[in-house]
Amino acid sequence: MGPAPTGEQLCGAIGEPEVMEPALEGTGKEGKKASSRKRTLAEPPAKGLLQPVKLSRAELYKEPTNEELNHLRETEILFHSSLLRLQVEELLKEVRLSEKKKDRIDAFLREVNQRVVRVPSVPETELTDQAWLPAGVRVPLHQVPYAVKGCFRFLPPAQVTVVGSYLLGTCIRPDINVDVALTMPREILQDKDGLNQRYFRKRALYLAHLAHHLAQDPLFGSVCFSYTNGCHLKPSLLLRPRGKDERLVTVRLHPCPPPDFFRPCRLLPTKNNVRSAWYRGQSPAGDGSPEPPTPHYNTWVLQDTALESHLQLLSTMLGSAQGLKDGVALLKVWLRQRELDKGQGGFTGFLVSMLVVFLVSTHKIHTTMSGYQVLRSVLQFLATTDLTVNGISLCLSSDPSLPALADFHQAFSVVFLDSSGRLNLCADVTASTYHQVQYEARLSMTLLDSRADDGFQLLLMTPKPMIRAFDHVLHLHPLSRLQAACHRLKLWPELQDNGGDYVSAALGPLTTLLEQGLGTRLKLLAHSRPPVPEWGISQDPPKHKDSGSLTLGLLLRPEGLTSVLELGPEADQPEAAKFRQFWGFRSELRRFQDGAIREAVVWEAASMSQKRLIPHQVVTHLLALHTDIPETCVHYVGGPLDALIQGLKQTSSTGEEALAVAVCCYDDLSRLLWGLEGLPLTVSAVQGAHPVLRYTEVFPPTPVRPASSFYEPLQERSSLLPRLDKPCPAYVEPMTVVCHLEGSGQWPQDAEAVQRVRAAFQLRLAELLTQQHGLQCCATATHTDVLKDGFVFRIRVAYQREPQILKEVQSPEGMISLRDTPASLHLERDTRQLPLLTSALHGLQQQHPAFSGVARLAKRWVRAQLLGEDFTDESLDLVAAALFLHPEPFTPPSSPQVGFLRFLYLVSTFDWKNNPLIVNLNNELTVEEQVEIRSGFLAARTQLPVMVIVTPQDRKHSVWTQDGPSAQILQQLVVLAAEALPMLEKQLMDPRGPGDIRTVFRPPLDIYDVLIRLSPRHIPRHRQAVDSPAASFCRGLLSQPGPSSLMPVLGYDPPQLYLMQLREAFGDLALFFYDQHGGEVIGVLWKPTSFQPQPFKASSTKGRMVMSRGGELVMVPNVEAILEDFAVLGEGLVQTVEARSERWTV
Repeated sequence: MGPAPTGEQLCGAIGEPEVMEPALEGTGKEGKKASSRKRTLAEPPAKGLLQPVKLSRAELYKEPTNEELNHLRETEILFHSSLLRLQVEELLKEVRLSEKKKDRIDAFLREVNQRVVRVPSVPETELTDQAWLPAGVRVPLHQVPYAVKGCFRFLPPAQVTVVGSYLLGTCIRPDINVDVALTMPREILQDKDGLNQRYFRKRALYLAHLAHHLAQDPLFGSVCFSYTNGCHLKPSLLLRPRGKDERLVTVRLHPCPPPDFFRPCRLLPTKNNVRSAWYRGQSPAGDGSPEPPTPHYNTWVLQDTALESHLQLLSTMLGSAQGLKDGVALLKVWLRQRELDKGQGGFTGFLVSMLVVFLVSTHKIHTTMSGYQVLRSVLQFLATTDLTVNGISLCLSSDPSLPALADFHQAFSVVFLDSSGRLNLCADVTASTYHQVQYEARLSMTLLDSRADDGFQLLLMTPKPMIRAFDHVLHLHPLSRLQAACHRLKLWPELQDNGGDYVSAALGPLTTLLEQGLGTRLKLLAHSRPPVPEWGISQDPPKHKDSGSLTLGLLLRPEGLTSVLELGPEADQPEAAKFRQFWGFRSELRRFQDGAIREAVVWEAASMSQKRLIPHQVVTHLLALHTDIPETCVHYVGGPLDALIQGLKQTSSTGEEALAVAVCCYDDLSRLLWGLEGLPLTVSAVQGAHPVLRYTEVFPPTPVRPASSFYEPLQERSSLLPRLDKPCPAYVEPMTVVCHLEGSGQWPQDAEAVQRVRAAFQLRLAELLTQQHGLQCCATATHTDVLKDGFVFRIRVAYQREPQILKEVQSPEGMISLRDTPASLHLERDTRQLPLLTSALHGLQQQHPAFSGVARLAKRWVRAQLLGEDFTDESLDLVAAALFLHPEPFTPPSSPQVGFLRFLYLVSTFDWKNNPLIVNLNNELTVEEQVEIRSGFLAARTQLPVMVIVTPQDRKHSVWTQDGPSAQILQQLVVLAAEALPMLEKQLMDPRGPGDIRTVFRPPLDIYDVLIRLSPRHIPRHRQAVDSPAASFCRGLLSQPGPSSLMPVLGYDPPQLYLMQLREAFGDLALFFYDQHGGEVIGVLWKPTSFQPQPFKASSTKGRMVMSRGGELVMVPNVEAILEDFAVLGEGLVQTVEARSERWTV
């Protein structure tokens, strides 16, 4: 529900390439909400809450006017809710140009026109004789090969025409681009200019001369070159006004030929217009082989001839239909948020405008439709139509001389013909890009059909950058390696067609190769598009290798991801040779259990984390084998965060296997409990209630075998006591198991008596487990600790009616009523709700194997920020579960990396004040029930916690956040997540490698007033620290597995015990923060009220001293004594107490 963070700029298209607003943050009402949200979190709950509008009785029952009735009727027909209509109208208001800005842009365009037509002419020279060019300007084109026939002279344009979306009224803020077509006079051009880049050379020289003269004009603040839609053969000249309007508009000048100058039959996709002899510098082959066709080259020439005809077509179709224009604007926002219209070969705003025209011409869209309906219709068409297989055409002519769609399919990946039937509008769009558009359209239609309340927010206001949308990404860097790949793949015709652009030439074959290799592991493969550069007129144009890196995004299928086997055909099948050729030395013959002998590829992967990274092995192997791209040039980003949740000795595993072993041991124990003989009542249910049993414990337990030298044995209790002269022993946390007994009329009805009976059951349970199964047990009145296979389980006996007995309150008159009490709520949470939650999340892990890694990374990060004490395990597990149960507008994560990024985004942008986070476990809540929950939430907001998480079993009270966090702590988490997300995404998208990935996990210590530094000797989990120490102390565990007859020390963590003492003694003066996973620092923040002078009271002198102020005795904190007490309380554990006195004064 929160604001979408700003994205990056996107380019538009041929004839109407504009850039969209970065997620609209900070503009208008939405932006104001966004900027104020974080400020208001720390305010009292009543402030900043959304409140219903109060109307007088007369206003409430006033008859609607005709205008209001018409508005309601339109809303019902054209939108599916009033809220959606309001949201769409607000969005369109934000992205449209105001009339004042239009007037200023029009005035600038008139000035540009006057100056362009006054540029002086130049006498005719040979194309290769460029001595006439002034010294301060360079030709904005790579002239390779340099030698080319033809003559050039400059004449002012015959016509200056504004084309594109500005005239149509469909361009959107904030970066407004206005495209201006300069029709070059016929005298400049010659008949054969379509050959061998002659036209493009003349076009570039035309721009160079214009640039030299316009750069001297004081009207322009910036004059530079760029590429039209990223096509390096078609530069354009960018003009920006000087002064305060510099960012108002960018005017892009596009030289073009007269519309009927080139003969269309010469520019068909089957024709060749770049001769091999000229391009390669070789004499033509004497075998009579035909020249390879140059479809992309031909298309780029045709595009320039069609600028005005496309504008006329769009004007005719969209001119008076405001709904169609609104729909185009919404589609551009949709593309912008998904980064689909960026760079060369993007699915641009011009393409969706022409798609709307196509759907109008085929009567799938009516001109009276609203913008929302147009958006739905176009998305539905994209979701169900594959233009890579069945192209479409705007041409209605039946002229037999026109090429067939099949000709275009042979030459291009995606086919969408304009009204002439000769120009493919999608010529530069790759199959991968179109499949990504299709996939996003399908997701969007599912979201719209669900009619979710936040559908608008998720569809049009949530950005989907590649690193957050795809499970794994890989960077190919440097791009110059793709030149060698073109040679290896023998892509000479493609290089000739693309004018030497080896990135574009290699992209299609490269993605096809990887899609084939990844097979069933892959759901979608997408690639980044090279960004469109800008450069000064005195600089040479950038080279292909200067466009950064090529990034590929892999969306993976969890069901096929972890398979280590690629199964090929049987050895005697003809396909076996192709399989061997494709996989190279990796392919080998294997005999399988059914007796078949097949070709197969086996990948090395033992743990789940290694299996998740099998695509890395596939990609690097295929690229090295088929394209000569070495592994050093492939920077694969799939598991850099895994190191944060790896155990000390498990550098190749992220702990899933250890968790599975613990869960398996629990299953064995539950079977033993079910089969116990001799209990007065039989066991009715055994339920896990610990993070390990739902796969979300950050560092899973391992079987323990204590070393006797570290302990003093207490034989009478069969337990151990840590020795003072040894380092603190390993931390062992028992796993809680709830054991329900069957109902019986013999249970007492008194709360204290029930507790005594339960205590007797705990003792009996320990006896029977020891007698019947030889397990080491230690019983207390509240639980029984059981040692099994090196794991310790804490069994709590539960009686189903005990919470109800604790609710019984007797009035003075003897009447008994039921009322929630702290004891009853606590018991119900521990014995009923926690086991249910553990069971539901255990099931979620079976459906989504990445859930464990995401939840554990999320908890590791929160605790590393020293905030873990304020957030319960269960609350963070539920936030992680929401990413899988409600992933819109994404799909559920298949890797911990992308899940963690989405966790940071959710925490930093969710409107915690005005919305509950609904986690619909097992899909038990209907849409109506969720609406009811939201209504009840707003009505009861002031009585609810700051952070509200709703589940099907907990619809009103948010039990997992009742005890925290406070508003200030939640606000701190939101701020930290908002800072960590862009930093981590930038690291992961760095083509040179992510660098130090632990940076975002290190806590900011400069915000604390006092730092208490602890001795590693007494930190039992020291090795779990974010920056794991190279060496630490031995923790008294034997490395050899084996049975142990002694119960290990449980839950012994000196820093936690020290923190309890600090909070008990100084909780009224300060807040204490600590990372329980090996933290060496406790951060202390003084409470704002602690330094305010208090009236003297003899009963409250703890930690205070008496001072005289204004003749009165007052009490203020005795900071020196408090800091000394910190050290005294932690003697032996505390190394230093560091006071940051510059941050506070008494």
